[in-house]
Amino acid sequence: MEISNLPALNAFLNTCSTICLVLGFIAIKKKKVEIHKKFMGSSFVFSAMFLSSYLYYHYHVGSVAFTGTGFVKTVYLTILIPHIILAVVMVPMILTTFYFALKGNFTAHKKIARWTFPIWIYVSFTGIIIYFMLYKWFA
Repeated sequence: MEISNLPALNAFLNTCSTICLVLGFIAIKKKKVEIHKKFMGSSFVFSAMFLSSYLYYHYHVGSVAFTGTGFVKTVYLTILIPHIILAVVMVPMILTTFYFALKGNFTAHKKIARWTFPIWIYVSFTGIIIYFMLYKWFA
């Protein structure tokens, strides 16, 4: 695979993670715990694969400048800045959420998952939007 294809792969992995997150959320709301576990585990794997690929890509390519201007650049930065901040915050939150689930401490798991889930969804979904803005719509 060419390094230039990694941003598309990353967007695909983020899409898979987002879909699994939503399906895992739906499963737990329907009290389908085993299905929830599978979707959340899959989301974790997709996100870990994304992070590895993302870091590899940017290690080799460096920063990629957004070429849009004016209002579009303002929209891009409005999405990007919280995306970056929350991406850093969510890693220990995800690990903590999974830790509590694996240890069977579902009270603590549920308590932190209420915060982890929306942040994880936001970061995954905005990662897809950022990909399109950076590499497709305004390239």
